[in-house]
Amino acid sequence: MGQLEKEIKKEIRATKIQKAILGIVATAGILSVALVAPNALQVLKMSGLDKKLLKNKNRAINNSRQKLIEKGLLKYSSDGFICLTPLGEKVLRRIEISDYKIIVPNKWDKKWRILIFDIKEVRKGLRDKVRNTLISIGFVRLQNSVWVYPYDCEDLITLLKADFAIGKEVLYIIADKIENEKSLLEYFCLK
Repeated sequence: MGQLEKEIKKEIRATKIQKAILGIVATAGILSVALVAPNALQVLKMSGLDKKLLKNKNRAINNSRQKLIEKGLLKYSSDGFICLTPLGEKVLRRIEISDYKIIVPNKWDKKWRILIFDIKEVRKGLRDKVRNTLISIGFVRLQNSVWVYPYDCEDLITLLKADFAIGKEVLYIIADKIENEKSLLEYFCLK
């Protein structure tokens, strides 16, 4: 294995551990400094981390935890527990969004999910992030700031609204019919 491959593999491993730690802290609300306790390791194993990854568990977990603290994603509370910072919560939401898989049902319910957003020009960067996220999910642009998707994605939209702090600027609509929807039906293979 080449050097570049080794570096990428190491980076992926560290990311998986950090993601697992953030998830555990978020789920538990707080996490004891004794993170390497057997129960925490069981949760890490259930998070999809393989045995090779956990081989040097103490060092890997401690290094990852320390990096998360240095990045400002975790902090120690006054009673010796580790908790998520507001930035850590935001990063965890982004991870959840990027890992979120919309379940495509076997049969389409013949309803369109329409997302309309009105984000001011002064927040152009945020508007671009929202557009790129919608494209990555699979939404199709119907008009400027009007996007359509055929499957239930309300949970994901709720995460997006929270992550980007755009609750009032986004409308989620469920519609039975869209004028001239033939091209959409073909695009989503719903004919």
